[in-house]
Amino acid sequence: MKKARFLGISLLAVLAMFAVACSSEEEPTSTPIPEPTATQVPTVVSTPPPARSERPTPTGQAKVAPELLQTPERVGDDKPTGGVFRRLWADPPTLDPALVTDGTSYAIVIELFSGLVKLTGESDDPIAMDLAESYSVSNEGKTYKFVLKEDLKFSDGSPLTASDFKWSWERAALPETESPIVDEFLGDIIGVQAIIDGEATTAEGIEVIDDHTLQVTIDAPKPYFIAKLTYPIAFVVNADNVTSGGENWTDDPVGTGPFVLKSYSIGERMILSKNPNYWGDPAYLDEVHMLLAGGSAMAMYENDEIDITGIGLADLERVTDPEEELSKDVVEVPPSFSTSYIGFNVEEAPFDDVHFRRALNFAVDKQLVANAVFSDLVRPATGVIPPGFVGFNPDLEGLAFDEEKAKEELAKSKYADPETRPRIVITLPGTGGSPSLTTEVVADMWRRTLEVDVEIQQVEWATFLQDLHRNRLQAFSLAWQADYPDPHTFVDVLFRTGSSINNTNYSNPEVDALLEQANIEADPVRRIKLYQEAEEMIVEDAAWLPLWWGVEGKVLVKQRVGGMTFPPLSVPIYQYVYIDG
Repeated sequence: MKKARFLGISLLAVLAMFAVACSSEEEPTSTPIPEPTATQVPTVVSTPPPARSERPTPTGQAKVAPELLQTPERVGDDKPTGGVFRRLWADPPTLDPALVTDGTSYAIVIELFSGLVKLTGESDDPIAMDLAESYSVSNEGKTYKFVLKEDLKFSDGSPLTASDFKWSWERAALPETESPIVDEFLGDIIGVQAIIDGEATTAEGIEVIDDHTLQVTIDAPKPYFIAKLTYPIAFVVNADNVTSGGENWTDDPVGTGPFVLKSYSIGERMILSKNPNYWGDPAYLDEVHMLLAGGSAMAMYENDEIDITGIGLADLERVTDPEEELSKDVVEVPPSFSTSYIGFNVEEAPFDDVHFRRALNFAVDKQLVANAVFSDLVRPATGVIPPGFVGFNPDLEGLAFDEEKAKEELAKSKYADPETRPRIVITLPGTGGSPSLTTEVVADMWRRTLEVDVEIQQVEWATFLQDLHRNRLQAFSLAWQADYPDPHTFVDVLFRTGSSINNTNYSNPEVDALLEQANIEADPVRRIKLYQEAEEMIVEDAAWLPLWWGVEGKVLVKQRVGGMTFPPLSVPIYQYVYIDG
């Protein structure tokens, strides 16, 4: 545990010192993509949207373009095959699709497994068919019929049928699987909640019509349901593989993605290799090597040990200099859809007091930090939904920096007296070294403006996630990345009373009523308005301190690497990467 420091120097001095002295692990890079970060879902690594000339038109649910119902065959493709792509990564907390709640795991699992539908990374048509050939929805919007592609196989060559999806989803819901999020992603299906509660082992809402047809019935028409099926918990797993492998089945997983797990040495290296039984376009690469032992990403890149890296502030000017050889490797990257924040457990003192939480929000000058520390590589966040994402509210001002309001709110709080105020601990993921740059600066602002002292502690990533899901943390620093292209993934699952992903324990009956309406509203414009009204109330209640949205950034990618993309939503990316030279 580490107490917030810099108690006797001016804030500007603190900012200046941070700007030049933070370590390569701590300093912001011009993009969050290449190395896993402490984000919850995906993505955890959880991140914001590409800049667009106009906001996307609100929709009730994501569209599926007819041309995306099948992945087209490559025509006249002369890209080279073979080769190895190398990158720095970290040990994933899990490779079980039913247990994924973080970006580090998510980015690997989506390469090994797949589901009925998938994210495309395209803003206009974000969802496409994957293992399903097509689907239809009943007139009342509650029954979905999926038709699978012909001759599907698992990576071991065994056939895949509709029964495998039924088994996988019911297995995810079993209490012994211990999925922390199954109720949020599959709980709309009739009968799944009974499995979660230990009252059944099968769900009547999941019906196998024949080997190629799966019928799914949900409890109410919900425009976002199909989007939720793009998340790993809805992926198919192989029953024989899971049952024969026991607790260690993910040591040798049988999947349906473009890659398979060739080998994994914890803390050293993970190797993915091309899936010979993949139904779609085979990967160009032979292998992807994920280096897990840590180290300086920039040094490893310059030593030709890895093929991609983010660019830290200390290196940004150097590598973007046109006279530098490395400048030829610089690639522009849009931010993805995420919001960085500090979350408060509203059931624990002193965060059970709304005035105290509001005081902390008003006391942070995010614009100053963005300018002086991060060289404008981040954008101060005013709310929960990031810009460019469906439902974003450009008129939401949030609890912007105001020193006088901060002091007024603290005076209204029952924790105004520092002598009787409970001890405050903010927990972040980490394995030693200096804590998060942002958290250090925010803590200093709280101390200077409000005389609120906090302690900052770091815990290992898997332990952090476990404590987070069990609501053991008093306050925590994270980022949340969109799991699917719908505002439900931000406003509802994070703040609805009783949600298993509501890690702040926030509860507001008025917000719940708005969310209940929004979740079944058929009119897309009205639906977005309801989510925005709920978001505004959530921001006023200060369950979070929203911190940053991203901006366009830069990474280094070796010139021999082609096909590398940086979509705003988490999608498989290695399938179309190739090595040329």
